[in-house]
Amino acid sequence: MENLMQIFKDKNLKLTPQRYAIYKYLLSVKTHPSAEMIYNALKKSYPTMSLATVYKTLKTLNEIGLVQEINVGEDNFRYDANVNNHPHIVCLNCGKVDDIEKANFDMVKEEASKYTNYDINSYKIYFYGICPKCKKGR
Repeated sequence: MENLMQIFKDKNLKLTPQRYAIYKYLLSVKTHPSAEMIYNALKKSYPTMSLATVYKTLKTLNEIGLVQEINVGEDNFRYDANVNNHPHIVCLNCGKVDDIEKANFDMVKEEASKYTNYDINSYKIYFYGICPKCKKGR
């Protein structure tokens, strides 16, 4: 968080209280929230912040590499402050999105490189299934 001010300064951007709050919130959760979820979580503390501000801030944070946008096939995007390459798993029942931690899928990148003439810079891998909570409820 200490470098956040410098990152914004280097990009000629202003670090507003709303931008700070949204980024801090994303760092504090692993739920991969949507813009609406973030807005609802912060609106009590920031009553003048609009949903549009949340969307604009997420776009900015994504563009400067502080968050990643996750498209798991829903009508909206989810956001993750962990910008390292890592796979996600999505519950087809409740829509929960989790990280698959400690798994290394760089071999997929290397394998894909064998079959293309591309220089692969990054990748996103999504798995879909039923989470333990939903399995238990069946």
